[in-house]
Amino acid sequence: PTLKVDRGANVTVPFQNNLSEETNIHWHGLLVPSTMDGHPKDIVQSGSSFNFNFTIDQRAGTYWYHPHPHGKTARQVVMGLAGFFIVNDDEEKALNFPSGDQELVLVIQDKKIENGQLTYSPLMNEIMTGYTGEYVLVNGIYAPFHNVATRYYRLRILNGSTARVYNIALSDNQPFHVIGADGGLLAQPVTVNTLLLGPGERADILVSFKNYMVGKEIYLTSKTFNGGTQGQQEFRLMKFVINLQADETFTVPSQLSVVQPMSPASSSRTRVMKIKGMMNGMSGNMGGSMGSGVHTINDKVYDIDRIDETVKAGATEIWEFDNSDGDEIHPMHIHGVQFQVIERTGGRGSLIASEQGWKDTVLVMPNEKVKVIMVFPQEKGVFVFHCHNLEHEDNGMMLNYEII
Repeated sequence: PTLKVDRGANVTVPFQNNLSEETNIHWHGLLVPSTMDGHPKDIVQSGSSFNFNFTIDQRAGTYWYHPHPHGKTARQVVMGLAGFFIVNDDEEKALNFPSGDQELVLVIQDKKIENGQLTYSPLMNEIMTGYTGEYVLVNGIYAPFHNVATRYYRLRILNGSTARVYNIALSDNQPFHVIGADGGLLAQPVTVNTLLLGPGERADILVSFKNYMVGKEIYLTSKTFNGGTQGQQEFRLMKFVINLQADETFTVPSQLSVVQPMSPASSSRTRVMKIKGMMNGMSGNMGGSMGSGVHTINDKVYDIDRIDETVKAGATEIWEFDNSDGDEIHPMHIHGVQFQVIERTGGRGSLIASEQGWKDTVLVMPNEKVKVIMVFPQEKGVFVFHCHNLEHEDNGMMLNYEII
């Protein structure tokens, strides 16, 4: 289900686990107490239930939810456990964006299907690079189409894949407007022809069909890009069929919101998170089981009972994700906060349109270092941060941090 709430709402979600295995829910991007965040230690056993309860005190945005049991997250997400959690507020409502049937929520996931059944059984090399399926689905449908009028449409796009990166574009290379990222609206719309979207990231875009003739077909596609073993193939995601001539009165606002840039000088400390893979000095038992440490953060593999970083409540910090020695893509996600991306060095060497707003997940390509800055909440508790390549995460590329 897609959950929609207004800022300030108190949300109660009764959760009943009818699976034959343990699970829980992580509210990805929501600023909730650690006890409600779906930490891997807070699992709900098969047949048991739990009441999630929290108050929404953050900007409008396209957030989402998925399970977070350690070692089982990827398979449960592949099998369908992922949904949108959309927050609305007065600031966004005043902009009168396309809504109703002109607002589409699109989750993109790739799947492997054998004999008519979804499968998930990654080999060790797929745990190393990430598990990619040959079928790309949008909202659970393969090769879908959507009828549109000659108007603007708002597309809220979630990359819900475990590992695949999408370079979002339109088949005729028409530009589109990026209006929001993980943590809500940008300050101004940014016009682009392509937008890279890593696992866990969201993009809020405006697409205009107003200059097309009825009968025209346009595809949402993923273009090629440079990075690791991915990006070598262009493919279609879904089709838009222009089937209705309509008058369009909407114009894209020049100003969307205020995103006050955080000053690096406001940070009390910088932490470096060094990313390593088994090919660059990592040793240890490879095995075939999750948790064997194919990729590490600061030479560590996840231990559910160990606190790896301690942060003072309310502190402002810079974290640098250093993938300068790596040859794999790592979308890095920090629970409990929204951050700003302040710098990318090496690799692409610059920020992209969606990184000009608030984020909770950032794509770190091979040979890149990315710095983010954030203010931690006042409420104490234990959270995780990890790679949102879910094969990497399940295999131990995750650490605990505690707010004290």
